[in-house]
Amino acid sequence: MPDPISWGFAWPYLLTALVGGYLLGSIPFGLVLTRLSGLDDLRKIGSRSIGATNVLRTGRKDLAVLTVLLDGGKGAAAAGIAWYFGGPDPMLVAGLGAVLGHNFPVWLRFRGGKGVATSIAVLLAVAWPAGIALCATWLLVAAVTRYSSLAALVSFVLSPAYAWFLIGDLQRVEFAALLAALVVLRHRANIQRLLRGEESKIGSSAKSGTNNE
Repeated sequence: MPDPISWGFAWPYLLTALVGGYLLGSIPFGLVLTRLSGLDDLRKIGSRSIGATNVLRTGRKDLAVLTVLLDGGKGAAAAGIAWYFGGPDPMLVAGLGAVLGHNFPVWLRFRGGKGVATSIAVLLAVAWPAGIALCATWLLVAAVTRYSSLAALVSFVLSPAYAWFLIGDLQRVEFAALLAALVVLRHRANIQRLLRGEESKIGSSAKSGTNNE
């Protein structure tokens, strides 16, 4: 890896990292996989999102798992490539770009997923102790409540605290907080359904599901 770039000449590198991360993150793997498999358009079933939870509602667990891996992989790849060529600051910017690309892909008129898998992978790439703690929290909340959306909200809201106690780097704490804010923003409708007791649980059908992604 080259030496970290000087902030006096940083903006071209940071802009390249942001755009590159966005373009990589905007690949709608859930939509591509289900279309290639001859399934219905994800944007017309369940939550109408392109994420893995909505893919699961098609009944294809294999495609849902593959969607999680690919959506996470694009986030980790964006951060990793940027780190290799530019250092820690482009890594964070590219990771953010990947999440924004997944959430607001230009190819789909900026109507994308909710960024959970991509955000988790990015946090694992840039602050792995906090990322592992987040994953453990997600699994625990999901196992107890069977609400994917609630698991995402709780785990991401706690992630800045995890970054603070496990890493202690203010930049990564702020980055975790930014990812958490995006996750909460994308789950506004889910929060309202949770409060009304109308949120569907993991494994619900395409007809009844309006859960996380």
